[in-house]
Amino acid sequence: MSQPISYAPARAPLPDHEQKQAALSYLNEAWAEARHDGVDGDCLAQASLFAALAELVGTYGEDAVAKFVEGFPGRIRNGEFSVDISRQ
Repeated sequence: MSQPISYAPARAPLPDHEQKQAALSYLNEAWAEARHDGVDGDCLAQASLFAALAELVGTYGEDAVAKFVEGFPGRIRNGEFSVDISRQ
């Protein structure tokens, strides 16, 4: 007599902020593993940016992504992407 196949119920999708935290955790792990294997941080950064932009273009289209990244210079200069900021 065979046992019936039991499927776990699908989990409800995580809220957006939790998905972003989980995604960042996965990326940090992959980044650490690549660095451990000798991949240069600059190469990782450029490949990550390419992959991220390609995903966004595939989802939203070139015009929408171009408009999105237009705000990057100001955000970068304002320190939004700086991890170690010592403000005086």
